Parts: sequence; C-alpha cells; structure tokens
Amino acid sequence: MTISGTVLIADDDASVRTVLSQALSRAGHEVRAASNAATLWRWVSAGEGDVVITDVVMPDENAFDLLPRMRKARPELPVIVMSAQNTFMTAIRASETGAYEYLPKPFDLTELITIVNRALSEPKSSGREMRSEEVPEPMPLVGRSAAMQDIYRVLARLMQTDLTVMITGESGTGKELVARALHEYGRRRNGPFVAINMAAIPRDLIESDLFGHEKGAFTGAQHRSAGRFEQADGGTLFLDEIGDMPMEAQTRLLRVLQQGEYMTVGGRTPIRTDVRIVAATNKDLRHLINQGLFREDLFYRLNVVPLRLPPLRERSEDVPDLVRHFFRQGEKEGLQAKHIASKAMELMKRHPWPGNVRELENLVRRLAALYPQDEISAEIVEAELHTQEASSPAALSGGAPDDITISQAVEIQLQRYFAGFDGELPPPGLYQRVLAEVEYPLVLAAMTATRGNQIKAAELLGLNRNTLRKKIRELGVSVYRASR
Repeated sequence: MTISGTVLIADDDASVRTVLSQALSRAGHEVRAASNAATLWRWVSAGEGDVVITDVVMPDENAFDLLPRMRKARPELPVIVMSAQNTFMTAIRASETGAYEYLPKPFDLTELITIVNRALSEPKSSGREMRSEEVPEPMPLVGRSAAMQDIYRVLARLMQTDLTVMITGESGTGKELVARALHEYGRRRNGPFVAINMAAIPRDLIESDLFGHEKGAFTGAQHRSAGRFEQADGGTLFLDEIGDMPMEAQTRLLRVLQQGEYMTVGGRTPIRTDVRIVAATNKDLRHLINQGLFREDLFYRLNVVPLRLPPLRERSEDVPDLVRHFFRQGEKEGLQAKHIASKAMELMKRHPWPGNVRELENLVRRLAALYPQDEISAEIVEAELHTQEASSPAALSGGAPDDITISQAVEIQLQRYFAGFDGELPPPGLYQRVLAEVEYPLVLAAMTATRGNQIKAAELLGLNRNTLRKKIRELGVSVYRASR
C-alpha cells in the first residue's frame, strides 16, 4: 500500500527541482518546490508538508543551520538532506543535526522515493536526538566515490549506537581510521580509544594484555596490571587483526561479549565492562572458521554490523582527492607544496595499488620530499611506480604466474590446506566447505564488476535475481551502488 503525502523540496537548481517534482508526483505525492531556505522555513513553520527534501548549500542559508530550527518547531517532520559535497563530514553533520536520511548527489530516484515512502509510513515520534556540541572540522576519511558514500552513510547511522562493528578490507585500506572515526564522532568520544593488534602480541601474553593480571599470577608478574578492557572502559576497544587471535583467547573474548564481564589472569572477582567493540581483519574469517581456526559463534557476535572497505583499485576516482590531501598534510609538516600534472594523475588512477591508501600516501610523501619541482610530471610518477613495483614482496619472491588457471589455483590452495594438518585428515564436510568458500568471492567479484547492479550480476552468474539476492544476504556480501 502506497502512502501519499506532501513533500517540500528546496534546491536552488531549477533542473533538480523539476526532476524531483516529476518523480515524486508520479509516485502519488503532492509536491511544493522552493529555490531558497526562507520559503522552505515559511512552509515548515506554518505546519505544511509531511516530508522535507533539501539541499545543503542554499543561496540564503545553509541547511545545517536551518535544520535545528525545523527540528525544534516540528520534531516529527522527516528531513532528507542531499548534497553534492559528498564528504564524510557532510554525512556526519546530517546525522548530528537530526536529518532523517542523507543522500549524496547524484542519487537514484527510485531510492529517494523509497526513502520518502518509508518516512511517511513510519510512526511519528519526537525525532532523533541531536547533539549540541560542534562537530570537529578535520576530516578523517577522504573520497567521494560511490563506494565511500555508502560507507559514510553507514557510519553516520552508527554514530549514535554502541553496536559492535566488524571492519574487513585489505591491508592499507584504512580500517583503523574508520574505527577512530566511529569513536571520535560517536557517543563515546569522551571516553578512551584503545587499540590492540592481535598479530603483534605473543600468543601467551594476549589474555594478560586484554584482561589484565594480578600480582603473582605468573612468573614475572611483579604487580597488578590493567588490561585493555579496563583501559577502554567507557570508550571503544579496537581489536585489529582479529583473525590472528588464538583459540583460547577467542573463548574468553566470547564470554565477555556474552556476559559483559571478565576476570583478570589470576583474579577471582568478575569485573563488569562497558566498552564498544570494533574489530578488523584483512583475512577471510569464513575460511578460518572452516579450518577450525576461528570460532563461528564469536564471528557472529563480532559481525553485528559488517563493513567492508573497498581496495583503492575499486575507487580509483578518489585518487586525486587523496593525493591533494596527503600533499596538504606534507605542507603542514614542513614539506614543499606540490601538485601533480594531469597525465601523472592518470597514471596514478590506473595503478592497481596493492598496498592501497597506505601505499599511495607513502608515494606522495616521497614525491614531496625528494623532488624539487613544483609540478610532478608523468615521467617522475612512472619511474617511482616502477621502482615501487620492483621492490614489492611479490616481485622479490618471484610472484605468481600470470597464466595460472582457477583450477590450478584451487589445487595449490588445497595442497597447502592438507599440508597444514601435518599428515592428519581435515574435519569431515570438506566438499561443502570448499564450495561455500568459492561462492563468496565469486558473488563479490560479480557485484564489483557490475558496480552493484543485481540484474547484470545475476545475468553474469547465470542465476535468478531472487536467488542472487538470497545469496547476497546469506553470504554477507557488501554491495556498492554506482553513482548516476
């Protein structure tokens, strides 16, 4: 059943007003459109309209300045904010000021109509809680691609919750930056942010590091020591490289997540914990579960909100923004100001960046420090990229043959898998486990290649669209829509 209502639109671009008005009218809604904030405020304050759609930048007033007044006058009125600025801070400010939804331009009209219908059908409430504090200006995440816009919107929704988040992505994609953004712009920002890298701690010290220990708990324990859970109390605990956590520590962590309390090593009294958990990994935890190296029940405890960070090669349109950002950072640190020639920038956008954003940052810093020219040419970038590739781990180890088939790659991996059991056989059910492991990357690759178009992906895979949708839900595949 379609619920109709009156939609108020505010945008100084006449073509945007026309397109939105026509689409919403066809969907059965009454539409009133204005070119400035003053007219919109007059309508809202007079009690008109059931939903508001407004651009951020208006000729007479910024929507983020107008929103608090609208929320105060009519707290039940859903306000959808749209913007061509497309930055992380835009999404955060939209959430901070109580917007119902944030849409980066350009957006899908079908998606907009769905959001409007949802806003009209939801029970009216007193509105979302707003913060009075100013949002800090520095922007922790950079990029305007469709993939990053989806991440910004998810993060903005998570800021006012304590939900556990599992961040996945290749090394160098910025997993800790995202975790810090969740903390610094969330409800726990006044508490501590404590990070622990599971891969960097000796296995026999992980439990002591996480939960602390009492004096005399083991040889060398000269005094009581607070663990990371205690240090992070009231704040956020970031568990990086969670896939490297040993099984015995996983069992204790699961108990903490289930019961909300823990005991120090050598302790006898349970301690209540009040932390938000954000975990991250560059490994396929499903693969580790199938190998018996990661607890499935812990995975589901941590994977409440899965967030996949795309590799830089999937968002190459963000390279120019990232390059400018890193050059500006270099200037603040005393390096000479630089800019990249257009042909050099194209080379950088086409590069696969196996080290992702971290690799790009290192290159930009090197360019700023080693070259006296104000403009970095394509020849310089090409030479640096060639040197970078020649010294990469893959190049130094000989790399993998380019002509290897999928069948050969699977055979190699299975040989390594069996070898890992030291002559013993792996657990029963191997056939289904292998098929399940292949299914996830296959569906992800198809969705990535079609930029999130499920119809094209289903056709590519030879699947019914409903079957593909079911598999996306079951496998937890993150879908990024292309901007239009």
